Amino acid sequence: MQSITIKGSQRESVGKVATKALRNAGKVPCVLYGGDKPLHFSADEVSFKPLVYTPNVYTATIELEGKTYNAILQDIQFHPVSDAILHVDFYQLFDDKLVTMNIPVRLVGNSPGVINGGSLRFAMRKLSVRALPADLPDFINADISKLRIGHKLYVTALANDSYSILHPDNTVVVQVRTARSAILTDEEEEEEGEEGAAEEGATEEAATE
Repeated sequence: MQSITIKGSQRESVGKVATKALRNAGKVPCVLYGGDKPLHFSADEVSFKPLVYTPNVYTATIELEGKTYNAILQDIQFHPVSDAILHVDFYQLFDDKLVTMNIPVRLVGNSPGVINGGSLRFAMRKLSVRALPADLPDFINADISKLRIGHKLYVTALANDSYSILHPDNTVVVQVRTARSAILTDEEEEEEGEEGAAEEGATEEAATE
C-alpha cells in the first residue's frame, strides 16, 4: 500500500491553551497510539490533504525528531462550520501485527446485464479488511464481467489468501437489477421468473402464518 509522509514536531504541552495556539498557527494536534505510550505531536494542516481528501486509502509515514513511524489514520475531527482539521489520531503499524482498514472496491470489466439496460447497484464501495501491513491492498478488484440482470456479486467472490474480509458471506458488493428499458435474454428471463416466484411463495407463506 502506498504511503503519505507527514513531517511533525513532538508536543511538550497538550493543554487547551497550547492546542489552540497550534491551530492558530495552521498546525494540527495529533496523537500516535499503538506503541509503548501515546506520542503527541503536531504537523502542518496542509500536509494532511493528500491523506484525507482522497477516495484512495494510504498508510502514513510520520517523521518526528529524526525517527520514523509507520501508521494508519484512526480518527479525525473536523470543525463543524469551517471543516478545518482539528485533531488526528494515528495507530502505529508493526510488521508482525494484524491491522484492520477499510479498503476501496474497484469495479473491473463490463457487465452484460448493464449493457442490456439493467441497473447497476454498487452497495459496498469499501470493505473492512484485516491483514499484516505488508499485505494491505490499495484496492480490491470486483470483476463484474459475468453479471447479468438479476445477478449479485457476493463478498465471498473477492476472498484472498493475503487478507481477511470482515463481512458476512452473504454481503452483496454489487448487483444488476432490472430496469424498464432492459432487454432480457432467455436465460435472464428464466432467472427473473424464478426469483419472482420465490418471492411470491415467501409472501403467501407469510400470509398463512
